[in-house]
Amino acid sequence: MALDPFVLQNPQICVVDAFEALVGFHFEKGVNAVCWPRDLEGDFAEVVNRLDVPQGITHLTEELLHSLDLSPAGQKAIEVMLADMERLRERALLPTLDCVNGYTHEIESPVRTDVCSFHADSATVQADTWLCTYHGASSEGLRNDEVICRVDVPETREELRQWHAQEDDMPFEEWLEEHFYTLHYAPQPGAVPFRFGTGNLWRIALQYPGSPVPPCIHRAPDPVPGEKRLLLIS
Repeated sequence: MALDPFVLQNPQICVVDAFEALVGFHFEKGVNAVCWPRDLEGDFAEVVNRLDVPQGITHLTEELLHSLDLSPAGQKAIEVMLADMERLRERALLPTLDCVNGYTHEIESPVRTDVCSFHADSATVQADTWLCTYHGASSEGLRNDEVICRVDVPETREELRQWHAQEDDMPFEEWLEEHFYTLHYAPQPGAVPFRFGTGNLWRIALQYPGSPVPPCIHRAPDPVPGEKRLLLIS
């Protein structure tokens, strides 16, 4: 699958041609995402269609995948995904393979803090997020100069301040961080998201103390009833 042209035009993204380059890349000089573009063999749609999963996120085990009645093309898709899982495990990572069939959470806050909102991943120590969408709509990202933190939007901040006053005695700024509001962003006028695409393996920067680059702002696509996603995340 061809890369989104906005990926190629984005100075915050480095495109590499091998897994080793993806692993060895050092985030610096504002670059906070690395992409290894791939055209993968196998019928991933067949795998998804054979999965009988409830609404929400289902973690797929190797045993479950091998129990599916698949064509050779479907079997090839499983081999590809398990090979990716093994690559990451060899790097001491903990990847999961998920089938996303919508989400089960309810949004009660005035500001979304779910994965479908543009956000930054965070950690207390140095870490990265690895992503690959094999089937379905892929994740999206935005340049850091195209977003504003939602808590810095005056109207949103006032709405959150009122919400905070009703439910919590914690200091407001501490409350914002405790509820992850400071990790969520709104697109600036004219911002154009880039698509991660299917088959491509990504490594993106998180927000953590001492990070040399700003975190990669991204989101999962809003679910479409009846459509499932198949993805790797670590």
